[in-house]
Amino acid sequence: MTIPDGVKADAEATEVSTLPLDDGDIHVCQDGPRDAPALLLIHGSASSTRSWDPLVPMLTGSHHVIRIDLLGHGRSAKPAGRGYGIPDQGRRVGEALDRLGVERAIVIGHSSGGSVATALAERRPDLVTALALINTGPRMDAFIAREFAIGPTQWPYVTDEQIRQAMSSAFSRAGYQIPQQLVNDVRCMTYHTLTRTMRASRDYLEQRALPDRLTPLGKPLLVIFGEEDRRWRSSSAAEYRAVPGARVELLPSVGHSPMAEDPPRTATLLLSFAATHATVSTEQPAVGG
Repeated sequence: MTIPDGVKADAEATEVSTLPLDDGDIHVCQDGPRDAPALLLIHGSASSTRSWDPLVPMLTGSHHVIRIDLLGHGRSAKPAGRGYGIPDQGRRVGEALDRLGVERAIVIGHSSGGSVATALAERRPDLVTALALINTGPRMDAFIAREFAIGPTQWPYVTDEQIRQAMSSAFSRAGYQIPQQLVNDVRCMTYHTLTRTMRASRDYLEQRALPDRLTPLGKPLLVIFGEEDRRWRSSSAAEYRAVPGARVELLPSVGHSPMAEDPPRTATLLLSFAATHATVSTEQPAVGG
């Protein structure tokens, strides 16, 4: 893996914990110095903390990097019923940070994880120092991909090849091979959690476009967008320029997942942004194990 100039890879082992929240356990990974400024990474729909694996070593030299599996994803709980709305996910993220003793963080969200990051800032502006959105569509009109169409009776029998085909629009870099772990992240979801989280993302954007939500928050904003995105029109990234002070960066030759398709360029942009806006957060022992 290539590390950008000036970026230090931290060798400290990942600390894994489970936080017992009222509506379901939340899986958390922490890397880097615990007394360094905090970066919170929020994955998108049908993904997990593992989607950030290529990027994390490039951020931990100077930051406390926190990753959370949203409810219904990865190694977090997958309860039936309600509670998968974007505001609910944002609330849980805030509760998880409270349990970890993190008082301030730069919040980075990929795809629908950017919506969760926005919902967290709406609910808990005290926690959010700044926001970085990676290939997060500003509104539903910008969505161009086909949704994964499969019924509940078919779900238990879905094949890896079907999952890879559905995931293919998330990557555009020539020669990129989808890791098996990302396929497993989709497979470990229930049909209920998959469909509820997809619907929740759509509902949140249909209720109000993200630039309209972000403008009154007054938070520093970085938007990173792969120019070859096959899920969201990359030209829609320009809509974030309506947010005062927003910085919008388009990355050529990559698609919907720059942190996987080109980790060095993505890390360089994030570290530059973090260097301007990071603050040191108080750290307390995590609850759970």
